[in-house]
Amino acid sequence: MLRLLLLLSLLSPGVQAHAATLKIATLLPDGTSWMKSMRGAAKEIMELTQGRVKIQFYPGGVMGNDKSVLRKIRAGQLHGGVLTAGGLAEVSPDIQLYSLPFLFRSFEEVDYVRKQMDPILLESLKREGYVSYGLTEGGFVYLMTQTPISNVSDLRRTKVWAPEGDDISRAAFEALGVSPILLPLSDVLTGLQTGLIETIGASPVAAIALQWHTRVKYLTDTPVLYLYGTLVIRERDLGKFSPDDRKILSQSLERVSRQLNQDSRTDNQAARQALKNSGISVVTPNEEDMQQWQTIVAKAMAKLRQDRNRYSADLFEQIEHHLADLRNRRQQGATCCIR
Repeated sequence: MLRLLLLLSLLSPGVQAHAATLKIATLLPDGTSWMKSMRGAAKEIMELTQGRVKIQFYPGGVMGNDKSVLRKIRAGQLHGGVLTAGGLAEVSPDIQLYSLPFLFRSFEEVDYVRKQMDPILLESLKREGYVSYGLTEGGFVYLMTQTPISNVSDLRRTKVWAPEGDDISRAAFEALGVSPILLPLSDVLTGLQTGLIETIGASPVAAIALQWHTRVKYLTDTPVLYLYGTLVIRERDLGKFSPDDRKILSQSLERVSRQLNQDSRTDNQAARQALKNSGISVVTPNEEDMQQWQTIVAKAMAKLRQDRNRYSADLFEQIEHHLADLRNRRQQGATCCIR
């Protein structure tokens, strides 16, 4: 009888607790506020699960770019990664919808659309077997260059970088008459140092964290696109944990992702000032030049929309609807004030 009770206790779900280490890769360097927050969450998770769930981070791109990280996740060498929306496009093309060039004009628009659409985009990852703990804002991307750029003609005279594998950015640049040089994020600094590229797109925080700001002199003051990413873990690798431990993992990672999403805005404001303090000059295009950029790129995006493998036209139309709704209400408010 004693042996039977012992056997039943070992088979009981309440006692059968699996311990494992989740291996997570990121391009973000160690020592950044993001890594400090994530390491804090990992410590909390380990304590709350009594060591059953541990997280080991591989920062600074030691596991390669987004494409390499995804390949290693599929091969079982990694369990997850902090990936950009563009990097996750091969998992779910829809996840990159917020990063379409010139889609957003302000953070007010970003917040309004994300409130409506975030759950839908994250669900697209879940359908492909990846669990996300929330999108984390990276800020608006600005063109940063070694020569001042205020219009399309200026841009065409420089060597422009586009992220490797980012078909949308490449299509946008090509529509503007630019043949971008495709490089992974890990090669951008070397490209700037050697003169292979002269113009990059980055948020202020990313430019400083990755040391790209040391090789540029000008920032064109208009948002080109919205940058964001997310921590994802393969669903199959979460199955080894009990429901209670998974709940602890989710609650901690979702909480820190929300906090990092909020902190990003403040961090980018401070980083933008730091860029100015370092001697980088701000170039402000006039309204006519900006309209030219937006019109050309909008035509290119409309052409891409015809390809169903790029992203969902239906979801894009939902985003456009939300943006139009907000802009109309804003315009009506301005009209009332004028009266």
